[in-house]
Amino acid sequence: RNDFIPAYGQLIAYRSPGGFGIRLDAGSAYAGAVITPFFDSLLVKITAHGRTLDGAAERLVRALKEFRIRGLQTNLPFLLNVVEHPVFRAGNARVNFIAEHPELLQFKQGRDRATKACRYIANVVVNGNPDVKGKAFPDRFLKAPVPSFSKNKPVPDGSKQKLEKLGRSGFIEWLAQEKTIQFTDTTFRDAHQSLLATRVRTIDLLTVAESFARHHPEVFSMEVWGGATFDVAMRFLHECPWRRLQLLRSAMPNILLQMLLRGSNAVGYSAYPDNVIERFIIESAEQGIDIFRIFDSMNWLPAMEFSIKTVHARTNALAEACICYTGDFMDPAERTFTLQYYIDLAKKLEDAGAHLLAIKDMAGLLKPYGASILIPALKEAVSLPIHLHSHDTSGIQAATYIKAIEAGVDIVDVAIASMSGLTSQPNFNSLVAVLKGSERASTTNLETLNRFSDYWEVLRDTYSPFESGLRAGTGEVYEHEIPGGQYSNLKPQARALGLEEQFPLVKKNYTLVNRMLGNLVKVTPSSKVVGDFALFMTSNNLTEEDIFEKGATLSFPSSLKSFFKGELGQPVGGFPEELQKIVLGEEIPFTSRPNDHLKPIDFEGAFKKFQEEFGTETTMLDFLSFTLYPKVFREFRQHLTSYGSVATMPTSVFFYGMQPGEEVMVDLEPGKRLIIKLVYVGDADEDGMRLVNFTLNGQSRTIEIRDEGIQVHTRKNRKVETDGDIGSPLQGKLGEILVTRGDSVRAGTPLFIIEAMKMETTVPAPEAGTISHIELEPGSLIEQDDLVLRLQKTT
Repeated sequence: RNDFIPAYGQLIAYRSPGGFGIRLDAGSAYAGAVITPFFDSLLVKITAHGRTLDGAAERLVRALKEFRIRGLQTNLPFLLNVVEHPVFRAGNARVNFIAEHPELLQFKQGRDRATKACRYIANVVVNGNPDVKGKAFPDRFLKAPVPSFSKNKPVPDGSKQKLEKLGRSGFIEWLAQEKTIQFTDTTFRDAHQSLLATRVRTIDLLTVAESFARHHPEVFSMEVWGGATFDVAMRFLHECPWRRLQLLRSAMPNILLQMLLRGSNAVGYSAYPDNVIERFIIESAEQGIDIFRIFDSMNWLPAMEFSIKTVHARTNALAEACICYTGDFMDPAERTFTLQYYIDLAKKLEDAGAHLLAIKDMAGLLKPYGASILIPALKEAVSLPIHLHSHDTSGIQAATYIKAIEAGVDIVDVAIASMSGLTSQPNFNSLVAVLKGSERASTTNLETLNRFSDYWEVLRDTYSPFESGLRAGTGEVYEHEIPGGQYSNLKPQARALGLEEQFPLVKKNYTLVNRMLGNLVKVTPSSKVVGDFALFMTSNNLTEEDIFEKGATLSFPSSLKSFFKGELGQPVGGFPEELQKIVLGEEIPFTSRPNDHLKPIDFEGAFKKFQEEFGTETTMLDFLSFTLYPKVFREFRQHLTSYGSVATMPTSVFFYGMQPGEEVMVDLEPGKRLIIKLVYVGDADEDGMRLVNFTLNGQSRTIEIRDEGIQVHTRKNRKVETDGDIGSPLQGKLGEILVTRGDSVRAGTPLFIIEAMKMETTVPAPEAGTISHIELEPGSLIEQDDLVLRLQKTT
């Protein structure tokens, strides 16, 4: 593929085969050996013999496959192609064999997962995981206890089987008549999104998922996906979000799985073409989603209708449409978000085809006595089962739940005790205990529920750097109305901007901005608009008066411009016109659905181009991830290329690395386990490189890692950047420059000679022109793509 130019670098691992009929003539190949570009890079010569050509070839194939060479590319896959080729086996290989059979150069590169895993750990050991860098680490990592169960017993039926048996209409009818209060457990999604910045990894969810499904089949649904978990999985956890859903579906086959869908935004932060939303919903249902909780950050019906219709027409799942709750309809001063407003919206959502109606109370603003009014009013207005979701930021939402249950709500969102409260949902365990003996009491076993709380209590310590810092409920939430899911992210954002000490002012500005924007419904992505604007005002020390007086000279956050342009939809009561004019200037805002302004994606053509860039092993699910988050997906794939899949790595190692003498096990897949022990970390050399030594399944393996904390002053050659730049095609020594500045050359004229691997490579001019600049002197050591000279093209 590279004109047979041999590779060079350090051998991280070397293991050779042996056996009858195999002879090895060894070179200087061993773990740690440095293969330079200046000498013949033959590592070892292998000879096989047998009674027949075919027999000898079989022995050679076996031996070639037993080699383990890591750290640089070899010709092993090419040699295997040669020896296994039918023409070679028939004894008909001739001088032009390679030229006549280009398929010999088509082979799948080895994954080298063990080396990549060691490289990831080594990088974290030396440079730290950027997600926790500078934060206090846990002082110990205990193993979280998982309640035991018998795998030999069948998984008990649950809500999933009930839906399949009754069908959608029958299931909804059952739910509407069911007296027992139903629970949705948010621990796997919104609870950790709200408390731990969405950082809980799939491996920790999967560890406990099957046990929970077997012990608690009576749970109505598990919220496991959607919201911020989709992009965070790729962006920070370096995981495939679709794979998470598939694994959880497999582990919990008996409970309805639920996701949060942002209407016309799917799981993104802006609008997408309708056919993308449609395909995303269809694929999500096929991968395991049973309930789509659909909302719009403005409560704007046109932004939800398409998603509701798609769930209804293209899947067997349930469409749960949301009323996003804000304000206080019991306050006589409330003019927008009145009780009648919520009743009217509920009727419209029912008419749009919703199967369930959710009250999505993001900040926990629905008060107990408000619930006792709102729930009966909605029950009278619509025939849909009602699902109440709230956050416990105020510390009193359990009271709201009890009042709602008394008023006839059908389902409430809760979180396992040790992951509940504060910006999360109310306490699942406590609510079960409180309702015991009441007419709507659940059949949930409190004893086993408490054992699952023990698991999360221990595990939560591992994620301590991501805690929001809120230690108790606060009545401030009724002033600033910050959603629970945003609160845990807003403080780290303020810290990153150097505003941590001014966080009280950030919260005040959040209140101010909300009023300036017309008292918005605040939920992602509209809540991000308010948060970004509040941080902008705080960091620039701006007042409300400054915004209106200096607005024409300010560079407003892009999310604020997107909001006023109508890219998030239309807010209740319309946009504040004066501020909209200041932010947009002469830009004309949308008044219709932002999706209507987007061209449908040509899935067939776009997917083909996608596979050309990322490989034919990628799937439509990968393409959807790319379509929603192109930059994030590219970075995720780059991380995958560099370090392999890190999804099965223990969380303590993923975030905090290892200590010398520590040993961990990493399961690459069922039946393939790595036992990795960190031996030592060497001192940095003059280039800032450290050697990190491991034992991998008992064999020594050394990884070289650049210490990013060390400032290195070494000369680096300039690289090829623009047209006309002529660089070295390989690493080596610049032997001779054959031209001088000002020379006119024709295409093919020899320009310079590179000495490497006991051979000389002459680099010709790619086209006619004049030598305008010579960058390096003969004798310089150069790397691939180092600039040697510039050629000014002849016009």
